[in-house]
Amino acid sequence: MYNFKKTFQPINGDKMEQQNYETIVNKHKPKENRLLNALLAFLTGGLIGAFGNFLQEAYSYFLDISKNDAAVLMLTTLIFLACLFTALGFFDSFAKVGKMGLIIPITGFAHSMQSAILDYKKEGLIYGFGANIFRLAGSVILYGVVAAYIFGIIRYAIMGG
Repeated sequence: MYNFKKTFQPINGDKMEQQNYETIVNKHKPKENRLLNALLAFLTGGLIGAFGNFLQEAYSYFLDISKNDAAVLMLTTLIFLACLFTALGFFDSFAKVGKMGLIIPITGFAHSMQSAILDYKKEGLIYGFGANIFRLAGSVILYGVVAAYIFGIIRYAIMGG
């Protein structure tokens, strides 16, 4: 959201005008229902988890493969669906309803990469999406690897080799 406070400068430097401005801005600022947003995120994340579990069980049963192999297929399916919905323009609409429950799982990661591909495709393979595909996902990968390394050291220190 745009921060109007930084750009507003009273013409004559009067503090009263600044207070009136802040009152007007606060009056028209959209109110956020955090409890509802948290509930929607929880339900959406739970639905994605349940759908993923359903896919894993279905793949395991119908393809007669192990749960670990079915988990790989399930993750591939979720990534494919997130990329497809992003390309078709549906993912952002779903994210407005599902909030962070849709963005946090692997579907959000796939969406961030697919969005970069679509945004920079006109600039070509190298300078376009090749250079920009990991713009958001790169920080997720970096801090995920760093956190895994730190937690691995802590676990090794506590539990031993």
